[in-house]
Amino acid sequence: MPEPTKKADETEAETAPPSEQNKPEENGNQPNQEEKESEIMIVILPSDGNVSEMTSSSEDEDDTSTAGGTNRSGERKDSVWSMGDGPQEEGDKQDNSQKSLLFVEKPKGGTISVGQNITFIGKVEAQDLLRKPTVKWFKGKWMDLASKVGKHLQLKETFERHTKMYTFEMQIIKAKENYAGNYRCEVTYKDKVDSCSFDLEVHETSSAPSIDIRSAFKRSGEGQEDAGELDFSGLLKRREVKQQEPEEPDVDVWEILKAASPNDYEKIAFQYGITDLRGMLKRLKRTRREEKKSAAFAKILDPAYQVDKGGRVRFSVELADPTVELKWYRNGQEIRPSGKYIFEHKGNERILFVNNCMLTDDARYHVTAGDEKCSTELFVREPPVIVTKGLEDTNAYIGDKIELSVEVSEDDANVKWFKNGVELPLDSKSRYKVKVEGKKHTLIIEEGTKADNATYSVMTTGGQSSCKLKVDLRPLKILHPLEDQTVRLGKELSLKCEISENVEGKWYKNGQLLQPSDRIKIHHKGRIHRLIVDKSLIEDDGEYMFVPDAYNVNIPCKVHIIDPPKIHLDGLGDGNTVTVVAGTKLRLEIPVSGEPTPKIMWSRGDKWLMDPAARIRADNYPDSSCLVIDSAERDDSGVYRIMLKNEAGEDTAHINIKVVDIPDPPAAPIVVDVGEDWCIMNWEPPAYDGGSPILGYYIERKKKQSSRWMRLNFDLIKETTFEPKKMIEGVAYEVRVFAVNAIGTSKPSEPSKPFVPLAVTSPPTCLAVDSVTDTTVTMKWRPPDQIGAAGLDGYVIEYCFEGSPQEPTTEGKGDSGGGTEQNNSEETDGGLIKTEEKTPKPCISAELYEGEFLEATYDLEAEEWIVANPELTDKTKFTITGLPTGSKIFVRVKAVNAAGASEPRMHPQPILVKEVIEPPKIRLPRHLKQTYVRRVGEAVNLVIPFQGRPRPKVSWKKNGAHVDKNQINIRNSENDTIIFIRKAERIHSGKYDMKVKVDNLVDKATIEIQIVDRPGPPQVVKIADVWGENVALEWEPPKDDGNANITGYTIQKADKKSMEWFTVIEHYHRTSATITELIIGNEYFFRIFAENMCGLSEDATRTMESAVIAKDGKVYKNPVYEDFNFNEPPMFTQPLVNTYAVSGYNTTLNCSVRGNPKPKITWMKNKIVIMNDPRYRMFGNQGVCTLELRKPSHFDGGTYTCKAVNSLGEAEVECKLEVRGGVSFFRLLLQGVPPHIIDSYMKACNPEEK
Repeated sequence: MPEPTKKADETEAETAPPSEQNKPEENGNQPNQEEKESEIMIVILPSDGNVSEMTSSSEDEDDTSTAGGTNRSGERKDSVWSMGDGPQEEGDKQDNSQKSLLFVEKPKGGTISVGQNITFIGKVEAQDLLRKPTVKWFKGKWMDLASKVGKHLQLKETFERHTKMYTFEMQIIKAKENYAGNYRCEVTYKDKVDSCSFDLEVHETSSAPSIDIRSAFKRSGEGQEDAGELDFSGLLKRREVKQQEPEEPDVDVWEILKAASPNDYEKIAFQYGITDLRGMLKRLKRTRREEKKSAAFAKILDPAYQVDKGGRVRFSVELADPTVELKWYRNGQEIRPSGKYIFEHKGNERILFVNNCMLTDDARYHVTAGDEKCSTELFVREPPVIVTKGLEDTNAYIGDKIELSVEVSEDDANVKWFKNGVELPLDSKSRYKVKVEGKKHTLIIEEGTKADNATYSVMTTGGQSSCKLKVDLRPLKILHPLEDQTVRLGKELSLKCEISENVEGKWYKNGQLLQPSDRIKIHHKGRIHRLIVDKSLIEDDGEYMFVPDAYNVNIPCKVHIIDPPKIHLDGLGDGNTVTVVAGTKLRLEIPVSGEPTPKIMWSRGDKWLMDPAARIRADNYPDSSCLVIDSAERDDSGVYRIMLKNEAGEDTAHINIKVVDIPDPPAAPIVVDVGEDWCIMNWEPPAYDGGSPILGYYIERKKKQSSRWMRLNFDLIKETTFEPKKMIEGVAYEVRVFAVNAIGTSKPSEPSKPFVPLAVTSPPTCLAVDSVTDTTVTMKWRPPDQIGAAGLDGYVIEYCFEGSPQEPTTEGKGDSGGGTEQNNSEETDGGLIKTEEKTPKPCISAELYEGEFLEATYDLEAEEWIVANPELTDKTKFTITGLPTGSKIFVRVKAVNAAGASEPRMHPQPILVKEVIEPPKIRLPRHLKQTYVRRVGEAVNLVIPFQGRPRPKVSWKKNGAHVDKNQINIRNSENDTIIFIRKAERIHSGKYDMKVKVDNLVDKATIEIQIVDRPGPPQVVKIADVWGENVALEWEPPKDDGNANITGYTIQKADKKSMEWFTVIEHYHRTSATITELIIGNEYFFRIFAENMCGLSEDATRTMESAVIAKDGKVYKNPVYEDFNFNEPPMFTQPLVNTYAVSGYNTTLNCSVRGNPKPKITWMKNKIVIMNDPRYRMFGNQGVCTLELRKPSHFDGGTYTCKAVNSLGEAEVECKLEVRGGVSFFRLLLQGVPPHIIDSYMKACNPEEK
């Protein structure tokens, strides 16, 4: 047991002289209340919260006080110790005075009687607190009462929001006498602590308490019904009581002990839970005597002390005279100071500490002061025996040896065994034996039986444990189970099984008990059981089972009686062919046999008919199978196979199903020709005739916009062509065809493409000549007067050369000039005369009638007309090209629509192929009559129209010389000329002369083009004079004015310290200026930009010297600094890297170079300079040089070099480029395949490339 702390020593209470304590026993009077409260004190050391340890100078006095009838807690059953606290020391009071005050209202002490309630209240103001303070309640100095909250102690905390006040309450319910003492409330907030102490006095009631001997020698345990009481002696125990003992009735153990034999003392102590049997016996034998009051001792030893084994005890006396010599004795022998015995003096107090108390220290102790002495007795208690490893539930079999083991805390401890609450006899005649091995106790049952099923428990002085024992039959093992069997019909059935036990059993079939008969025989020999059935029948099929007696076990198996399957096709006839009409339902039933019922499967080709809900399915029954085809179709024709299969074998048969149907619809008819109210249609016979020859066809017609079909024939047509008639012109129609055979009429064919019965248009009108050249003739006309429902698709232009003239005829006018000859022609509906006899050459005649040309007559062969436009033209103007100059031609035009070409319209006169000369004329736009100005880089696009016939010849000159077409693009057409410059340069400025010529006729025009750019900087800028805050500047105009007048100058200044430029003057026109308002003491540089209509010059000219605005009387000499030389030869900071390229995908080569002056970059391939090659693009930005190859091929592979040159030197880098071919290489590269692996793969795939 750990040593007590110093605080425990300081709070130890004084005890009364033994004589005073013994008086109540003799006189039978109750001791003084106030004296008793200061007689005994408990000191408890903090522990883990479950088990607390205690050392007290007066804890063992209870043995004596109880025997003398002075116990004050007789109503408690687990402890007789009362409690009190000594006064605080001065050091503690000084600490409290230094703490910050948090209490507004402190708890105050009180006095109550036993069984009453009392509440202590403390209040803390929360005005200046950010969070709730921490409050702890203590008994004495250090005993935290938070762990003692229960039915006798309640702690409560509340907060009033309006007053901002925390209220903390501690309520003691049904107080007991040992609750008296000093209490403390401690409040903590951050670094502030406030503490308040108060006292509680508990007075006894008038009734004298009874003495309970069992509670005097029995340890209390937490978790009992009085948990929460302020019973601090309960912390003396070293263990938790695992099982709460039931409350015993009030029994006077002293009377039992007096009447019992000494041999039964141990049994009585074990029964009533008394662990300190030796101390109890000593108290029984000890007689109390009255001692006189001592003059040498102000305070004597307590009558008795009690301590646990291994603990520490403190003996204390006070001397009336501190100079008197004091000696301590143990069993009459003087005690000397040592590590075990420690002496301590405190004023008049003399203290003896005995450390590590053992059973040998249980003795009589006395102390002498001069001639007087006082004595006490020390009881050393052994710890209770507890169960460290409990019993465990056990399962066993009948006849097995059963062992139940438990482990306790002490070797060879007294342990009692119980069965169902009854103590087991452990004598030599009992079948129960106990084996003890140190701390392990084992209960042994030699041969277990069913009667041993019970709850076994073990009990020690400090605990108990229990378990359940279950004894059952030994499990049955199936050494050889029944096996499933398949037996042919009529063969013998034999079943056999083997089990581990030689027991009888019964056979069952499908749950029914089997009895032996002439055909069924049952055999049993040892552990083997047999069942034999002669000449098996179908009824013998089922589930068999063997059940051993006395065991809830069954051994099952299955028996199958089998018979080979067979298909019966007697009713189908020869060929097994079945014919069915399409659309009807076929149900073909085929008888089958076999045992077990065979599995029936139908198939058609490679496809099995498995879906029971399909249109073609098989319905299977035990004795037949039915092939069902719902609404038979022609595709259902074919050979079907039925297959039976079971365990005994299989059978197969083939059945031919033939489905006859109406024919397929014919293909969509084709309309090959149309007329005004008729058409001609053709179609192809249907691909499938339905299994019956085609008898003929029906034809129907409808308008496209209608949904009503009309049949055109009621008698079948044998042929595949037909001519519908009586249709309306201009209305779209569709036709369709039905095929007919002996089964019925097919579905209609797809409708034909819509067609419209149409007629040709009337001839075009107003045919006239528009223009004529040496090789072309342009004609124009107007559309026909009557176009009709077919519309107008376009025109055909035909021409023929002039031939021998004939006499003209007129339309509707009679003979002209009294002529008597008649030409061999007839008038047609269109007013044109067609010759009845063909002539070898065209002959056209025209006649003037009343001042107008009548329409000429035609006597031409169709083969003589030449078509000028191979494709129809929808315009009313056309140019006939490729004509010989000087020839004469006749021209005619036909209108064409869906119905065909109309009658031609012919020009009445022959046309001479020769161009009429028109003088040239240039129509110069107004904005080109003055100087045309553009900036450098802008595009120049000038369109200048002209006229003249034949096509004029256009020529251009610049400043008297022919235009360079490599720099300026010129495009000429029949009516205009275009001069185009993509990016204008200053060299394009000048005077452009345009000349248009037709034969000997000429027209000229002049255009002035001015290309302007930003000017250069002024030539020289000088500081002419510096005075005061002023600087005079002079400069010369720039050499390059940008091809435009200088409009002004911009002057800027910069302080030499910052060199930040600020504009002083803008748009200044002179070449001298004065800069004013400069800061004295600063040094300035100046620069000037030139300005024209394009803007400021890119660069400015700066003064070489600076202008110092010096203070008067002081001359500042500028320091001389040497300029740092930044020049360096070219050097490549990042070289070119060998790389791969994919054929057809752009790739780039990159490197970086530095140097000053800026080096010139040259790219080379195989040491040949790359210039003006559109496949390469070269870039340079901030020293990074890039060469882009556009869609490289295998020929672009090689060594590429980048060369940098400046005035200080040159440098070059090179790399190798390999172009790999095709998409395969690119895809492999994207997939992360290394290039060398791709190269090996490509070479392996294309060995010829090696």
